[in-house]
Amino acid sequence: MTHAYDSEYLDDAMRSLGEAMDYATNSCGINMDDFLKLFISTGYAQQFAAGVPKYLSGTSGTELAMDVFTGSGLQIELHKPRVEYDYSKEYWCGWILAYYQWYTGRNFKDIQKHISMEDIEKLYATLHEASEDKYVDVVNRIIRRNATPTRLQTQRKIAGYSQRELAEKVGVNLRTLQQYEIRAKDINKAAGATLLALSKALGCRMEDLMEYEDKEIE
Repeated sequence: MTHAYDSEYLDDAMRSLGEAMDYATNSCGINMDDFLKLFISTGYAQQFAAGVPKYLSGTSGTELAMDVFTGSGLQIELHKPRVEYDYSKEYWCGWILAYYQWYTGRNFKDIQKHISMEDIEKLYATLHEASEDKYVDVVNRIIRRNATPTRLQTQRKIAGYSQRELAEKVGVNLRTLQQYEIRAKDINKAAGATLLALSKALGCRMEDLMEYEDKEIE
C-alpha cells in the first residue's frame, strides 16, 4: 500500500494529532468531533494527510491546535501549551486516528463521515492496548457495517413504501423511522408493538427487521 508520507514521520504525526486532540478537549473545552470539523474545514487536515512536514513534525500538537483555532476564527481563550501530555483517552483518539488515516489513505473528511470521534472514544477501553492494525480491522468493519443499508430500509424498499407512507401506515413518528434506518436509534430496542406493526405492514417477520452485527472485537 502506498502512503502519503514515509513511515519515519508516522510517530511524530500520531503524537502531534494526539496532543492536539488532548489540548483542544482538556485545555480548551472543545468537543473532539467539533475540533476534527475545524481541523478539516481550515485545510490543516488536508495538509497533514498529504505529509506536509511542518504539520507532521515541525510543530507541536498544541501549536497545531492553536493554528486550527486561529484559522477558523473561533474566539476562545487559548491556554498555555503543556510540555508533557498524559496518555489520555483524547490523546489516544487523536493518536490512533492519525495512524488510521496514514494506513488507509482515507482523507479525514471521509473518515469523519463514517465514524465519529465519539465512536472512536468508545473503542478506547478495548483497543487502547491492542495493536494499531487491530484497530484498523475493527474500524473498517464498523465502516462497512454503517455503509450497508439497514434491514428495515431494505424491507421498506421491497414493499414499495416511502418513509412517510410507512410511518403513516404504521403510526410511527417519521423522524423515529428515519433514525432507525440510519442506525441513529437501535431498532433492536424498539417496542414489540412497533416491530410487530412494521413487520405486518412490510409482510415480513419481526426478526427480518432486527440488526445483527458481526463481532467486532475478539
